[in-house]
This record gives sequence, C-alpha cells and structure tokens, in this order.
Amino acid sequence: MSTANGMNYAPKGKAKPVVNEGEFVFAALSLDHGHIYGMCNGLREAGGTLKWVYDPDPKKVEAFVRTYPEVRPAESKQQILQDAEVVLVAAAAVTNLRGPLGVEVMQHGKHYFTDKAPFTTLEQLAEARKVTAATGKIYAVYYSERLHVESAEFAGQLVKDGAIGRVLNVLGLGPHRLNAAARPDWFFNKEQYGGIICDLASHQIEQFLYFAGCKDATVQSSKIANYNNKQYPELEDFGDVTMIGDNGATHYSRVDWFTPDGLSTWGDGRTIILGTEGYIELRKYVDLTRGGSDHLFLVNGEGEQKIDVKDKVGFPYFGALILDCLNGTELAMTQAHTFKAAELSLQAQLQAVRVE
Repeated sequence: MSTANGMNYAPKGKAKPVVNEGEFVFAALSLDHGHIYGMCNGLREAGGTLKWVYDPDPKKVEAFVRTYPEVRPAESKQQILQDAEVVLVAAAAVTNLRGPLGVEVMQHGKHYFTDKAPFTTLEQLAEARKVTAATGKIYAVYYSERLHVESAEFAGQLVKDGAIGRVLNVLGLGPHRLNAAARPDWFFNKEQYGGIICDLASHQIEQFLYFAGCKDATVQSSKIANYNNKQYPELEDFGDVTMIGDNGATHYSRVDWFTPDGLSTWGDGRTIILGTEGYIELRKYVDLTRGGSDHLFLVNGEGEQKIDVKDKVGFPYFGALILDCLNGTELAMTQAHTFKAAELSLQAQLQAVRVE
C-alpha cells in the first residue's frame, strides 16, 4: 500500500553489520539480568566482537560462556576496564548499581551500555550527566521494548514518513509476568530496583518521547500499588503515568506484574500511536488466539492494513550505536533523549500516589 505521494509502507529490509570482526571490541560486566544476552546479541549481529565477560558469580559466567564460546572470562572487573582494546562495556547490574558502574566505566575511557532502568535516583542521573560531559563517552540504555522490537522500529519509520500525520497521543501498556519464585532477592527491595515506574515504565516513557518527537515533558500524575503481592511489601505490582509533552502531545502508560499464566508469552505489550491522519497499533509479543509477534496495524485515509514486519526490519539501533562510539556521532539515540527518558521515569516514580 502507498500514500497519495507514493510513500511505500513495506519494510525496507533488515539492518546489516556495520563493522568487520575486530573493529569494535566490547565486553560484558555484571550479569544480574537476562537482558545482557539481548544487548550482546544486538551488538554481535551488528559486527561487534565480544572479548571479555566478568561477574563475581561463576555460575553466571559459565552460562554466559556456553552461549558465547568465543568470550574470555576475565579475572576481575579491572582487567576489562584496563584493556585499551575494549571500546564499550555492556552491563546488566542490579538496578541501583547501574549508574555508579557507568560512571566508573566512562572514567576509564570506555562507552557504557546498560540495561534499563539506568538509574534509581536523580543524583545518579546528575553524576552521569556530569561524567558524560567531561569524558565525551556515551551512556547508552537498552530500552528494549522499542530498540529490540521490529514492529516498534518500523512504527518509528512510519511516523517519520508522515503516515499518520502529527502524533497527538501515545498509549503504552507494559504488562509482565511476575514469576516470583525465579526472581533474585534484590528484585523485591525497592532501594535496589527503584520502583515499578522507574523500572518498567521507562520503556513506555522513552517511546512516548520518541514517537511524539518530544524533547521534554511534564508528569501530570502517576500512581503505584501493591494489589496482590503483600508477601513482598516493597514490591509494586501496578503503576501508571500521564504526561504532556513540550509539543502538546499527551501520553498514558500502564505497567504491571499481572500477566496470567494462560498467556502464551511473558506479556501482552501494546502501543497505540494516534495521529491527526491515522493511527498505528503495535501488538508486540502476541496476537491473542492467533500467536506470533511483531504485529503492526496501520489505519489512515487510505484504509486499514496489517503490515508483516517479522524478520524484515532488524534492529538498526545496535549498528548505529557502534558507529556512534567509533565516530563520535549520535545516530542511535541522542544523549539528551537517553537521559530525559530516565529523568521523567524517576520524576514520575518520586511523585507517584500510593493507591494500596
């Protein structure tokens, strides 16, 4: 399907590696969350070479090496930080340790790629801003619900191409399965995980800024609750946020730990982008009763369309991040955008009204 001016709505093809083996060397530190595998997969597929891994837990390192046989277990964190060949360190530490680790990595002259949430306090954010400015290094964040989802990547292309006109509202839903028995102790300690909005809703807030083209926003309201997990008194199993962007676009996000056992995946994540000329709906991880993932629906003046993007778009963020590290550019994501998404998540968490 094409627009009146000939715009093609079909995916343009998957992203390809941007460097050859050995041209971009990175390492993995702190394997406290499984997202480290997605982060490393993305960088390797874009041409990055994974040289080192370190975590104080040998079982985590053993599992990591089974997945990436080429990687070398380091004897210490310092062995990685002092290796001049390493350009970037990817890490998925306990959430409240991510900011301080990033500062240490950048002060050793390396770029930093962390799992979300990147911070648990505004003070950590302020320190990271100061160190990025002083070192010129990148503090990148794995906002995976956009960066590692093909339908979300393609939705961004459609928005930029004007397929739905001016974006007015972004609705983001981020349900997750709790699976409490498999979670580490820190997952239930609010000082360590930061709160549900700081954590989960950082995805939705980042997507709002991106899809709506906002450089800033104001948190209008936010709420948190522990409705059904009183045995974990510091856990928040529900949170929501409303915002107004600096360009007039609005946002609502809801995140929770209430994915039922009967769902075929860990969460029915959805995003709806409303524009003046149409709307886009993303059913990212499942199409209920029909299965599959990466479902993108587009409705505008030309009609309604379901666009097949699975295995057709790829994940260009990772190649762009590699080029940014090598060339001093901001192709993947600007540092201002990265930090603004984190700042708004922290502000929404701090001012959230406790419902229960």
